[in-house]
Amino acid sequence: MNGHALGPIVEAEWTPEVRDRKSLLAVGLGLGANIGLAVVKTLFGIVGRSPALLSEGINSTSDVAYYLVVVIFMRLARKPADDAHPYGHSQFESIAALVVGSFVVTTAVAVFWNAVNNVYELVAGQSQFSGAQLIALWIALMTVLLKVLLTIYTRRAARQTGSAAMLALAYDHRNDVLSAAGAALGIYLGRMGYPWVDPFAGAVVALLILRTGVGILHQSSIDLMDAVPSRALNDQIEHLLADVSGVEALEEIHAHRFGPYLVLNLMIGIDGHLSVAQGDEIASRVERCLYDSIGLVKRVYVHYHPVGSIQPERGPDR
Repeated sequence: MNGHALGPIVEAEWTPEVRDRKSLLAVGLGLGANIGLAVVKTLFGIVGRSPALLSEGINSTSDVAYYLVVVIFMRLARKPADDAHPYGHSQFESIAALVVGSFVVTTAVAVFWNAVNNVYELVAGQSQFSGAQLIALWIALMTVLLKVLLTIYTRRAARQTGSAAMLALAYDHRNDVLSAAGAALGIYLGRMGYPWVDPFAGAVVALLILRTGVGILHQSSIDLMDAVPSRALNDQIEHLLADVSGVEALEEIHAHRFGPYLVLNLMIGIDGHLSVAQGDEIASRVERCLYDSIGLVKRVYVHYHPVGSIQPERGPDR
């Protein structure tokens, strides 16, 4: 039961309402910051004659677009369960992460192409660039500081809420730290007499952004494809059930993610001489143990049969 999806599970004992409020607050802060940065960096990228800062402005503008998409999807994820979606609509959060990854990849390609074009024009003598103004450097450094703070805050929110969308946004903030730091270095060296470094730094940063975008797409796709549980979750369940009276063996674990929530399907072995009612009581103890010990578990289904017997085609499912 090895796997890389469905990693360490959130232990926070929050109600869905508190979790949703925490997630939307993190998104709102990121959205407000990116709106301000998009305006400032684009404006001073033009006024300050810095291709690197202008690329940063384009990056922040795209951030605003997909933050709006994430807000929409996270609100959709709060819709209650219905007949067609008995586990609710939490999968919208994984879809939101997929959208974020797609935007990140698209932005990286656009920024890289623009930077390479600027380098070519400088080398070919088709463009005259004597270095950016000092204000562009200060704005890039300010962006680094702001994005470091947002990375820390959003990563903590992702860890507390178990939200795939939050984690994708935390990675994007981290990308912006690298991007702004690269832009600052390029602007500084450009002012020192190496003008080609400014757009070249933008190209290198674009490749870093692309790598993270691909990683976000990979992880969100795993969640949507219902991958097997990670070793961490597998070991956690085995450790918990080792202390549950009556459980002789834990034979199978299947975990399905619905947004940040989990549905667990277990097959356990019990003493074959026990009655159905006694087996049912053991299964109930397993359910209570997992509900109480692992955060964000929405459902637990336990199938039991005599230890060492051939697995029946059908049996008492809970």
